[in-house]
Amino acid sequence: MKKTSAKILVVDDDPEIVEILKYNLSNSDFEVKVAYNGIQAVKKSKKFKPDIILMDVMMPEMNGIEACTEIRNIDNLKNVQIIFLSARGEDYTQIAAFDAGADDYINKPIKPKILLKKITNIAKRLKSFENGETIIKVSDLKINREEYLVTRNKTEIILPRKEFELLFLLASKPGKVFSRDEIMNKVWGSQVVVGDRTIDVHVRKLREKLGENYIKTRKGVGYKFKA
Repeated sequence: MKKTSAKILVVDDDPEIVEILKYNLSNSDFEVKVAYNGIQAVKKSKKFKPDIILMDVMMPEMNGIEACTEIRNIDNLKNVQIIFLSARGEDYTQIAAFDAGADDYINKPIKPKILLKKITNIAKRLKSFENGETIIKVSDLKINREEYLVTRNKTEIILPRKEFELLFLLASKPGKVFSRDEIMNKVWGSQVVVGDRTIDVHVRKLREKLGENYIKTRKGVGYKFKA
C-alpha cells in the first residue's frame, strides 16, 4: 500500500459526493474509507481509526451530529478531526455540530480543490503538532501533547483535539494575549476560514471543563492563559 499522510473517513449518504471526495483524496495519497450513514461511520471509525472524518449532517438511520457524539465517546477516537460538510447553514445546526465535538463546519456545495487544500493543511498540522515540546506544566494543570491528555491534581480531563490544541497554545505562553487571528492561524490554519463564533465556542467549552479561572478574555483583542 502507498504510504499516506493521513487516514480519512468520508461519510455522506450521497454516493456521488462520496465518489468525488474519495477520488480527489486518494489521488493525493490519502488513505480513504467511506460510509453512507452515521451507524456505518461509527463502526468504520472503530476499525479504521481515521485521522480525519469528513461527514454530512443529514443522513438516514443516524445523522452526523449523533455519530459525532458517539465517536467522541470512544477512547481511542477522541482526538480525530471531525469536519462537517453540509448544505444546512443555520446557526443552530452549526452550534449543535460544535457542541457535539466538531472541529470545523463547511457549507456545501463543496469545491474539491479548496477542500483538498484544507485537508492537506490539516494533515501537515497534525504531523507538525506531534513534534516539539510535549508537556506543559502551568498552574495546577499538566498538559501532555504527546498523549493529548490534560491532568489536574492527578484527575484526567479528556478534550477533543481542537480544544486541546487551543489550550496548549494559550498555556504555552501564560499571560500573553493571543489575538483571534493568531488563534485562527495556529490552531485552524491560515487556509481555513473560522469565524469568531467558532473560537468562542471552543473557549466556552474549555471553561466548562476546566473552570472560569484559566482562560481570560481581553475584550476586542483575544484570549490569554492566566500567568
